[in-house]
Amino acid sequence: MPKVDSLVPERNDVPVRSGEGERVTRGLLASLVALLPTLLTDAAVYAFALWTVLYHAAFLFDLRPSVTFLVWLVCCVLVAGLVVVRLWRRRRASVSADGGDGPVGPTAGAALDRRWLLPTVAAGAVAALTAGLDGLSWWVPALAGLVAALGAVLLTRRAWLSSSGAGSGVPAQGTWQSAFALVVSGLVGVASLFIARNTPDDVFYVGKSVWVAERDIVPLRDFLFTEQVAPPLSSQPPIASIEVLAGALGRVFGMHAASATWYVLLPVLAVLAVLSLWRLIQRWAPRRPVLAFVVALAFLAFVCGDDAALGTFHLPRLHEGKGMFVSAVVPLMWVYLTRWFDSRSRRDLAAIVALSIVATGLTSTSVMILPLLVGAAGLGMLLVGRWRDALVAGVAVMAYPIGSVIVTRLALGPMTSVIAGAQFFDAEGTYRRTLLIGVLGVICGLAIWFGPFLVRRGTPALFVACGTATMSVLLVPGVLEALSAASGLTAVLWRVPWFLPLPALVGLLCTIDLPPLTRVAGVRAAVGAATAAVLVGVFAVAGTPMWSPRSFVEVHERPTWKLPQQRQKIAFWMWNLDDRPPGLLLAPSTLMRTMPIVTSEVRVVMARNGYLVDYDMNSQFAQDRLKLAAYADGADEIAPVSELAAAMQRLDVGTVCVYNGNRRARDLAPELGLEEFASRKAPGAVTCYRRAA
Repeated sequence: MPKVDSLVPERNDVPVRSGEGERVTRGLLASLVALLPTLLTDAAVYAFALWTVLYHAAFLFDLRPSVTFLVWLVCCVLVAGLVVVRLWRRRRASVSADGGDGPVGPTAGAALDRRWLLPTVAAGAVAALTAGLDGLSWWVPALAGLVAALGAVLLTRRAWLSSSGAGSGVPAQGTWQSAFALVVSGLVGVASLFIARNTPDDVFYVGKSVWVAERDIVPLRDFLFTEQVAPPLSSQPPIASIEVLAGALGRVFGMHAASATWYVLLPVLAVLAVLSLWRLIQRWAPRRPVLAFVVALAFLAFVCGDDAALGTFHLPRLHEGKGMFVSAVVPLMWVYLTRWFDSRSRRDLAAIVALSIVATGLTSTSVMILPLLVGAAGLGMLLVGRWRDALVAGVAVMAYPIGSVIVTRLALGPMTSVIAGAQFFDAEGTYRRTLLIGVLGVICGLAIWFGPFLVRRGTPALFVACGTATMSVLLVPGVLEALSAASGLTAVLWRVPWFLPLPALVGLLCTIDLPPLTRVAGVRAAVGAATAAVLVGVFAVAGTPMWSPRSFVEVHERPTWKLPQQRQKIAFWMWNLDDRPPGLLLAPSTLMRTMPIVTSEVRVVMARNGYLVDYDMNSQFAQDRLKLAAYADGADEIAPVSELAAAMQRLDVGTVCVYNGNRRARDLAPELGLEEFASRKAPGAVTCYRRAA
């Protein structure tokens, strides 16, 4: 059989017709645009997976982050060059052969059994309605959800088996659709520069990047309260690599780590998160993927406000690893698993492994969410008799995350039980904290329990049905309590709904098909458009927009750090004081929480009080800091002067800065042996003292 290349005539063999070259060029460009969301996200996955592996390997060789970054950069350039050369050599072949989202074809799978479809949908509607309403026993939505989930699993399993395991297929990747997704993702990336949400956790995440940029070392022990003297926060082991990447980026290119995080990484992350959402919708949507994509983005944009809302963990918090995990890794993992289960190709399996490494490098939460995700997909594989595939998928997804946790826990010791048990939400609290209450909670419930019938038939429907079943089991009263007792992950169990790609499922509500009505020409599109308009309208009226002050977000006229600007200016002012004495800085809590983001050179008494839980709130280590913070904050009740002076002595406090409005603190300064040495005028008037010689 002749080689494929031998079937392609050389340019000298066949005369080129007028305009043929231009048409070929336009076709290649159109194909490239159509594939660009796939190429960009896949390239980012492999690049960050490589960085995470190098970062972890660097601990063995004691490499500085800047050296690791340069090695990574060289590897990325070399790999990119090899890929470009390979594509250039294959320029005459079809561009789609270089990696799309799967085979192009119609929706696969047999029709669902309508005798059982109506009762299943009715149970799902009851579950969604009662879950979003207040005043009913939570057993009502829990039991109705279980019935709906069981019916969906049985129906989708039967349909998958009836189709003889045919692949789900995907709609053709239209150039204009991909171009639309690219434009929207670019606009979201630009918008990320102008909105700012002051998140207390940034003192750790961005503060760690600042430490790495200024010192070129990875802190393996506490860096917020001490100079790596105290043990590290057990809830934040040094597994995550994203903060070190930002710090190394800043150090190598000579920029502040906060600028590297918010001006360079954040826009890139925003683009990738939007494209990841698009890829899942494009893969799963049976029709109208662009409309579903718009609705999903509207859900993220308008349904914020609450600290646990999924929109809050999108653009406002993408620079935190957990935000990027739920916004990009979760939808991409569903894409990769769907694609691999249909193709069972090694390339798709390699993508799953790489993405699991990415998840590990983003957040320790991945160790809790990934088992639920791959467990739901694996359940679908088991139900259709593909137990080997379920085993392979489980190993591919969980090997690296579990291995990294085991190594870390062996090196650093077990997780502190105090921080693990600091907070708990039961099934009802978890649903209403994450998926909200009222009409928004009802919509989220409809997306969950109607999801198996909204996505494409075949593998997507099977996976979503099993995901719905997994979620329904978790929402049964007592299940989360048992998981809490078994795992010790009490404080973060409210995040379990993250394993389902809820924004995508909400968007797919507008793809609903209502036969026989929608068989009429044009009616199906009208129903979809009307559903989308209603959904977006509800989001806008009932939700809290991402850019609203009620979402704790400020919109600026120019790119800014994600800090209150006045606090940022005061922190820089305190940092630049020429005659600032050595020792710790005591200041109002909000300013001490800002200082580690500005510099690691000025050590503060207490970066954040919540982190003291890890060191025993009743210990002198914690009590000294709490007493001094209350004094600097101007609290109603403060400790006696003798206790404050002793605490300052033990902690070696060198500088005390308080707002001028804190008259009590200023009046007590002489009794504490403090003398004024600097002041700042309004706005943000501050007076600074140092301990007298």
